[in-house]
Amino acid sequence: MERPEHMRVVITGGEGFLGRRLTASLLRQGTLRAADGQSQSIDRITTVDVVPPSLQKDPRLVAIVGDITDPALLLRAIDPDTTAIFHLAAVVSGLAETAFDLGMRINLDATRGLLDACRTSGARPRLVFTSSVAVYGPGAGLLPDTVLDTTAVAPMSSYGTQKAIAELLISDYTRKGFVDGRVLRLPTISVRPGKPNAAASSFASGIVREPLNGEPAICPVDPDTRLWLLSPATAIECLIAGHDMPAAALGSNRVVNLPGLSTTPREMVAALGRVAGPEVSRRVSWERDPRIERIVATWPGAWDTTRARALGFPGDDSFDTIVRRYIDEEMGAEQT
Repeated sequence: MERPEHMRVVITGGEGFLGRRLTASLLRQGTLRAADGQSQSIDRITTVDVVPPSLQKDPRLVAIVGDITDPALLLRAIDPDTTAIFHLAAVVSGLAETAFDLGMRINLDATRGLLDACRTSGARPRLVFTSSVAVYGPGAGLLPDTVLDTTAVAPMSSYGTQKAIAELLISDYTRKGFVDGRVLRLPTISVRPGKPNAAASSFASGIVREPLNGEPAICPVDPDTRLWLLSPATAIECLIAGHDMPAAALGSNRVVNLPGLSTTPREMVAALGRVAGPEVSRRVSWERDPRIERIVATWPGAWDTTRARALGFPGDDSFDTIVRRYIDEEMGAEQT
């Protein structure tokens, strides 16, 4: 296959938390690696979302606003010249559990539709898909202390089930040659700026973000619940690294458990106190919510990342570093 003279990128969920950051990062970087390992200039980024674009105008940006489950919309976004797709569009865990039909439609049906749009267009792009710790199960006390790449998935939530099925679909469409798929299992992302969302993991950002903003925060799980975390900035680095990875390095196993930090809410609040002061960490209170605990208990608190590290995926040094980076990059930006 001849090396493309350009990179044309599609980002689904382009107006989401990670989507906006990925788009901005790719615009700054200006290149991605092609199949031959050479850097190629990005001349078009098409974002797909249900809300209008918020990023500053850039001649390389094209925004498609609409329902990602619409086959006609997907065929507008994905054409024979599409070289890369970052499939980030999703309904978050808590909402997927309570709004079953919506979760199935966005998390599963839209993924199948996107894969078929790739097959129909003949583009055969590199496809990076964000999966989740939620594919594992069946919960605390039954999972091994450290989940291995070979640990079987047995999700105990609708969100986890939808992500696990999508993983299998991407692996099979890759085997058939319709896409060059890369499934990246993300840890819980913390610290997210902005308002709380419907994700069961929302507290993992709220217990840092709200106290730093001078507001109280409630942790709805046991303080010693073990969580697997990754900072937003490192998550974006991992997405780009996952795209640029040579297909041969991944082989037939296209699923990678990304590096993260294994920590607990108690340790997170202690880190907050070390970085921002004890008066800030005292704004966190503890009030367990059985609904949130049931979901979070099905997630592993640590996993083996030997393969991810060998492949060159980055990770975070400590939660103290994550808190400092949030203060510097997010809160500093808000004040300027």
